[in-house]
Amino acid sequence: QVQLVESGGGSVQTGGSLRLSCVAPADIYNVLYMAWFRQAPGQEREGVASFYFGGDSTYYAASVKGRFTISRGGARNQVDLQMNSLKPEDTAMYYCAAGQNTVLFRLYKLWAAAFGYWGQGTQVTVSS
Repeated sequence: QVQLVESGGGSVQTGGSLRLSCVAPADIYNVLYMAWFRQAPGQEREGVASFYFGGDSTYYAASVKGRFTISRGGARNQVDLQMNSLKPEDTAMYYCAAGQNTVLFRLYKLWAAAFGYWGQGTQVTVSS
């Protein structure tokens, strides 16, 4: 299956910033929304932030609201995730996702069930 292309990530100290970018290849038609998820070792995958291209609507998990910003990138079907004031608990593998079903997105804005395409993940490590 076609995979999304992620970039960014790395290691920073507490309070630092990182920026992630993700592009959905042209092979994927009619991408309506994209999002970032994360998964720490031994924990379930959780939605971090999502972006709906139709109205540039954004949605955030409570744990990152006010610190992370998801935005439209410079390329078609690209989203960026600016992460500020990073904490050790933000350490995880971050995955980009894309979807095409508006009905599912309205129900599950930050649930994996609404997304059919995924990237391979990029590691974010925040040290104290």
